[in-house]
This record gives sequence, structure tokens and C-alpha cells, in this order.
Amino acid sequence: MNPLVSGAIWLSFYLGIVLAPVALLLVAPTPPGGGFWWDVSMGLGFAGLTMMAVQFVLTARFKRATAPFGIDVIYAFHRYLAYALLAIILLHPLILVLRDPAQLSAIITPWDAPLEVSAGTASLFLLLVIVGASVFRKPLRIPYEAWRATHLFLSIGAIGFAFYHLWGVSYYTEASAVRGLWVLIGFSIGAVVFYVRLLRPWRLLHKPFRVVDVRPELADCWTLAVEPVGHEGFLYEPGQFAWLTVDRSPFFMQEHPFSIASSPHPSGRLEFVIKELGDFTSTVGQIPPGTVAYADGPYGSFSMDRHPEAAGYVFLAGGIGIAPMISMLRTLAEREDERPHLVFTGHSKWDRVPLREELSDLSERIDLQVIHVLEEPPDDWDGEEGWITAEMLDRYLPPERHEFHYFICGPVPMIRAMETFLKELEVAPGHVHTELFDMV
Repeated sequence: MNPLVSGAIWLSFYLGIVLAPVALLLVAPTPPGGGFWWDVSMGLGFAGLTMMAVQFVLTARFKRATAPFGIDVIYAFHRYLAYALLAIILLHPLILVLRDPAQLSAIITPWDAPLEVSAGTASLFLLLVIVGASVFRKPLRIPYEAWRATHLFLSIGAIGFAFYHLWGVSYYTEASAVRGLWVLIGFSIGAVVFYVRLLRPWRLLHKPFRVVDVRPELADCWTLAVEPVGHEGFLYEPGQFAWLTVDRSPFFMQEHPFSIASSPHPSGRLEFVIKELGDFTSTVGQIPPGTVAYADGPYGSFSMDRHPEAAGYVFLAGGIGIAPMISMLRTLAEREDERPHLVFTGHSKWDRVPLREELSDLSERIDLQVIHVLEEPPDDWDGEEGWITAEMLDRYLPPERHEFHYFICGPVPMIRAMETFLKELEVAPGHVHTELFDMV
């Protein structure tokens, strides 16, 4: 199915789920004396609660649902949707308070309010903590593993309190159709949590990998190689990624997303190029061969194999964004691809360019031009300096540039700049593909 059509179907499905409870408000019996703004507040509460429920599905990594967009886009959507649902849920009590200021006391003194009203306040408080901790996780230096575990439990608590609030107030849940819909939504949330936190880890537990190599690269990077034990591994497209758990049970919620840097191999071997950025990544160099690992994948739509019609490929990498590119380049070399290709890498210094020797070797095996751009070049540097610019791209790209496909991976500002430059060079949006490596 066409990705645009598939994406439109999934978006329509999402809107249908969110609006279904609101639509039932139009046919369900309503309490007397509510009025227009009361109904608006109730509608916002229903929509906000449904959006909270869908958040669990968005991060469940269902491959069929994420395929049209790419899982990095889904996670970005999840993040921005959290702001929207927080605003919607805040408006729910705000409208009630503006309509009747006496309602404020139930919010600021929940211990004196009915239990079901206090549950709504508790849900709102937990939601504020969830969003705040997510936004300020890095400035507050909250460890990724701790944040991830608390994020899950607080989310379950927030939606649990919200359901108790809905059921306890019961203004609009007396109709059997409405009650049945909310039972179905609650059951679906439980099923998703069961699948993600119990069933999938149990499956991974029966398909372990073993660390077979850990070698240093430039720029505080490491190549970590694993091979399947007692199974064939999984098939993947060059450029995709997997969630990796090392020396821990898959039930421990200590998995991390990394691009697969190797080319697809019959042995099932996977290689990851990992940069030391803190938490787990700072310990990669200390992992001994033989350590048990688990890989959940593949994920992502960032792959040249989805665009085989291209006249060639242009790779624009910033920092460790070279990892998925090297997978595609290795695959092109193994296939003895004869099309022309270009790689632009942006780094601060020459000794901060990971895999530069391999890029040089690949340029001798296939028709590949490598352009390194350094912010602080050495004195004898005769290459490009500063940042990648539209003028620089225009100088290097061939006349048939509009028939190429472009892959961009790196920091968000770099991605946005490259998208702008390619638009200025009249490259079709459908030929530009991006992946955010900092998606969690």
C-alpha cells in the first residue's frame, strides 16, 4: 500500500478513536442544568482521557502502525501530543472553575473533596510531573533508565486516576454504550501494557544474542557487535535500528535505540556504532565479549531499499548520524552498486570524525565522493570548512540531483537546515528522508 494512503488511514483511525467518546456525548443522556460550557468541559475531558490512552499505543512499537511514518516520527508525535493533551485536560477543570468559582476549592483542597474529584486532581498532577520530567530530563540529569521506569508507572497512575474520576462522577457514563466504550478502552490499555512489558520481553528472552566484539572508534565511539544464539536473528533493511539490551533481562526496561551499522548478513550478526553520551553509552567500552544481549528490531523507515529507483544517494550526516549511513554504504559496496553517491559529514575537528578510514575505503570500492566539513580544521586542511551550506551542496551535487534521494541524520538543527537547503535547491520533498537519533 502507498505510504501516504497508509498514513492517512492510520491518522483517520487515530482521530476516530479520540472523537468517538465525544460523539457519544451527543446521544447519551445529560444531567439537567449543565449548559453549553459544562458540555464543552466534559467533551474536553473525554477527549483528553482518550488521548492519554492512545499515548500507550503510540510507544508500543507496533511495526505495522509505525511503518508509514517511521518510529522516530511516531515518538516525536507522542511527545508533542503530550503538550496538546495536557492543555486539553487543563481546560477541563478551568472551564468549570470559570463557570462556577466554588469548584476551585475541590481542586486546591482535594482532601476535602469527594474521592472521585480528588482522583481527577491527582491524575492532572501526575500528568504535569510526567511532562515536566520529560521536558527537563537532560537539564536535571535524570538517568534515562530511571526516567523511563518512572514515566511508565506515573503514566499508569495518571490514567488509572482519570478512569476512577470518570467512573465516579458518572454524569455521562450511565448509558450502556458509553460505559461499554470506556470498558473497551480500559481493556485495550491493559492489553497494550501486557504485550509491551510482559509478552514481548518474554519472546526476546528466548532469542538472545551474544557480544562478540567491542572495538574503539574515533570521537568517543565504539563498535559493538552481537550474534544470535540458537536462532537466526532477524532480517532488516540497511539504515534501520533496533532496541538493544546488554547484560540485563529484557524485563528490566533498560533497552536503548541504536542504528544498525552493519549490512544485512546471513549469520544474523548486528553491529552498532555507539557514541559515549552518558548513562549506558559511557560503559560500552567495558562490555566483555560473551556478554548476553537482546535486540528488538528492526524498526524505522530510514532505508535506501525503500527507494530503489533513485539515480544515486546523497547522505548528510552530523556526528553519530553516520551510523545508519554506514550500513547503507556497506550494503551498496557489497552489492557492487554502480550508481554515483555522495556523503557529506559535519564535525568539529578531524579527530572527531568516526569511521573516516572506512569511508575512504568505501570510496575506492564504489562510485562514492566523501566530503568532510570541519568547524575547526587543522592547519594543513584543504577540504571544506565551517558548516554544510546550500552553496556547498550546489557545488558538489550533479546536474541530475533531482533524481537522487537524500538521507539526513544528525542533530535536529542540522536536519532542519539541510531540509531548508534542499528545498532551496528544488529537491522534491518526497526525495528527502530524515531520522532523529535523539528521539527519546
